Amino acid sequence: MMQTTASERRAARYRAVWRWHFYAGLFCIPFVIWLATTGSIYLFKPQIDALLERRYDHLQIDGPLAPPSAQVAAALATQPGSVLNAYELPAMPSAAARVLIGHGSVITRVFVNPQTLQVLGSVPDEQRFTRLIFRLHGELLLGARGSLLVELAASWAIIMIVSGLFLWWPRQAQGAAGVLYPRLRRGGRVFWRDLHAVVGLWVSAFALFLLSSGLPWATFWGHNLQTVRSMFGPSTPMQQDWSTGTADDLALAAAQNTPAPTAHQDGMPMKDMKMSGMKMSGMKMPATPDDAPSSMPGMTAAEMAAMPGQGNTGPFDAAALDRLVPVIAALHLPPPALIAPPSKAAPTWTARSDTQDRPQRVSLVLDGDAGRVVSRTDFDQRPMLDRIIGTGVAAHEGQLFGWPNQLLGLLTALGLMTLCVSALMMWWKRRPDGTLGAPLAVSGSTPRLVAFVAVAVLLGILLPAMGISLVAVLLVERLVLRRIAPARAFLGLRA
Repeated sequence: MMQTTASERRAARYRAVWRWHFYAGLFCIPFVIWLATTGSIYLFKPQIDALLERRYDHLQIDGPLAPPSAQVAAALATQPGSVLNAYELPAMPSAAARVLIGHGSVITRVFVNPQTLQVLGSVPDEQRFTRLIFRLHGELLLGARGSLLVELAASWAIIMIVSGLFLWWPRQAQGAAGVLYPRLRRGGRVFWRDLHAVVGLWVSAFALFLLSSGLPWATFWGHNLQTVRSMFGPSTPMQQDWSTGTADDLALAAAQNTPAPTAHQDGMPMKDMKMSGMKMSGMKMPATPDDAPSSMPGMTAAEMAAMPGQGNTGPFDAAALDRLVPVIAALHLPPPALIAPPSKAAPTWTARSDTQDRPQRVSLVLDGDAGRVVSRTDFDQRPMLDRIIGTGVAAHEGQLFGWPNQLLGLLTALGLMTLCVSALMMWWKRRPDGTLGAPLAVSGSTPRLVAFVAVAVLLGILLPAMGISLVAVLLVERLVLRRIAPARAFLGLRA
């Protein structure tokens, strides 16, 4: 009698966990398929960017290059009222110059022939294909609301995986079949059950890592992390180098595009400013082709950039850029390497490596007048929390250890898609007519699930968005849905 009672209790615990696994999957599956698809594409960002921009990387360069300041001036001339956001050092001798110019919070990438100064093309940085994929992946192009949905889906996916491991745990298995490898020849529901359980086992650790390492980007969780970071970080905190949503990115872009205060902004007449601090006396700007932005023959790049309607309206010291570019180029920073002028966000010239392999990133503070590096911050000098997150982000993006990292991320994404498809197939085969097909709630008292409840509470604390939604679901189910007979029957709830 006692054995039967114990068996019934085990079955009740299994069914209760199964219900939450089902609910989590019901909500997560569309998002997991979406995240796995967009994430698989973004894993290959370096290759995709190189493919889409290949026409800018193999130019016919057969003479001396124009100074970087002239290249910037040509880019600024394409968008009146813009300012220099950053100059990207060419990754190869035959590559076009990449000049990032800003107007308000909009960053535009302009491709300039470094010899002829012909503008070869331009694209708003947020409209680049891989940047669009990034926003689709993290925000569904819905801003903070989309980020919250993705965060909820990722959090519930963690519940789905943890509960799935509980359901997978072999209790009456005979051998490794159906546990460590699927019985593919059995067909029918056994085939889909084994495929779901075994693939879930092998990808669970990698999937949990991808889900957790993506949370720092999420708006709600990421901002909570910012609070913790500021509380326990160094007394002089460094700016974090990962995004927590479009709003923060736009605010940072606006700050980076706001020139640092100068004497001209304090009221000094323009005639005493020598072209807003530009000191390029005597440097001639080469004539541009007919299809390039027009300029006056013989006009210096500084004069062109400072003319009304001709681009830079902020204090862009062209001579400083020309001094700094060879200095930074000699350091061979991992590409892309960017040099940025003083701005509200950084009152001095700065340079940085923006490589996706974040442990290789370097940040430099520069002296534009002297053309030298004032200070250098390498990845291992950043706070411990930043290093942990940065390493996780690099692995999440598939850039920490080369193509094997990309392959591992791709296989994990394909495994998650397989889980979703097999779950849908199992549900389709077992669903009763007229009901959702959720596992029926057990009769009698609720079984004790001390360990699972403890894990759920812990995850609810670590993942506040999921914890809040979990409490909301429990309250709605208990106080509303169980009292409505049709809803109770459809969901398989107890009265």
